[in-house]
Amino acid sequence: MGTTKTEIYTDKHNKLASLFKVLGHPARIAILQYIINQKACICNDLVDELGLAQATISQHLKELKNIGIIQGSIEGKSVCYCIEENVWKQLQEEFNAFFNQEVKTNQCC
Repeated sequence: MGTTKTEIYTDKHNKLASLFKVLGHPARIAILQYIINQKACICNDLVDELGLAQATISQHLKELKNIGIIQGSIEGKSVCYCIEENVWKQLQEEFNAFFNQEVKTNQCC
């Protein structure tokens, strides 16, 4: 979406679209699933786990960190990542509000 056109939509529309865009890559979903399943912060485990290059994983982590869904802390020579629980809950609420809208079907389709 061009930057000049986003202004015609509400802040809520733009925010939700940004979230969908960031979460729209399978590597990012795999990263989130891995962190969630570990039930702890992860440090340098993703390259072996996902089979992607470190640079690729770093870029995906950066995108997830930019929307605030994960946070990272430096521990020695590595960065450890975990889910930011407050943002996770906010995202759940945003997605639930979007998907829980009543859809009325009619005979046109």
